[in-house]
Amino acid sequence: MEKYVFGVDIGGTTVKIGLFSVDGELLDKWEITTRTDDGGAYILSDIAASIENKMTEKGLSKDEVKGVGMGVPGPVKEDGTVIKCVNLGWGVFNAAEELSGLIGLPVKVGNDANMAALGEYWQGGGKDYNTVVMVTLGTGVGGGIIINGKMLAGVNGAGGEIGHMTIDLEENDVCNCGKKGCLEQYASATGIVRLANRALQTSDKPSKLREVKYISAKEIFDAAKNGDNLALDLVEEHGRRLGLALSNVAEVIDPEVFVIGGGVSRAGEILINATKKYYQQYAFHACKNTKFELATLGNDAGMYGGAASAL
Repeated sequence: MEKYVFGVDIGGTTVKIGLFSVDGELLDKWEITTRTDDGGAYILSDIAASIENKMTEKGLSKDEVKGVGMGVPGPVKEDGTVIKCVNLGWGVFNAAEELSGLIGLPVKVGNDANMAALGEYWQGGGKDYNTVVMVTLGTGVGGGIIINGKMLAGVNGAGGEIGHMTIDLEENDVCNCGKKGCLEQYASATGIVRLANRALQTSDKPSKLREVKYISAKEIFDAAKNGDNLALDLVEEHGRRLGLALSNVAEVIDPEVFVIGGGVSRAGEILINATKKYYQQYAFHACKNTKFELATLGNDAGMYGGAASAL
């Protein structure tokens, strides 16, 4: 009887692996190094070996394991074909078939942000909902869309790339994706710091941020919580940009809930309140009451999503 499932989340430096019960309980988790040398040629064999070692350690047979689900940092088609993962050195190939051949278990592969969304839908901030849009605010802005329990990958594996919605046609700086005016340039951790540095040069407002040598998103939100007027302006601007983008998403997806995760989400209610205020200002009338929740699984969301996908 199948009792277990493995969830895998491949990052640029480490691979997180979790052993789960089919009911969603995380039984064990560990990390291995992501070996990106030789075009990432060893990553999948390292994952297979690590999972097999864990099965030996736990005394598990393959008959007891439902499968393996894996998130990767790049576009993935529904059949598990990776469409280039620059950070890993990968080109275009079917990662699901390759890992399955190495380990002798069924394998599902998806984009890491989509997997994080699936994890939050399964056991996290989106657990009580059927249609969920997750937004991850970290170094970049990622997104994942779950519709009636099914992950939306898109034809080219680019479904949920919310961070690269164009929200400012006047922007002159170039986003990492090569476009200009992407949401990521304003709502990510690096984006709000960029806005802060710009504001410190153009505004005469006194601010504690002027005393900080290297500003971080956390310092901006902390200063806002302490009543710093310039920081409060930045939080408002962050909320306006994010709220506008999510109002546009809602007019296409009409989700029950937006789940906000990533490092920036640790700011908590001040972030949610600013975003929700502008979301309701811009949203189509039928979508104005969409709920907002904070993600709860943290860095484990991708592993949870991998496990959920395998089920």
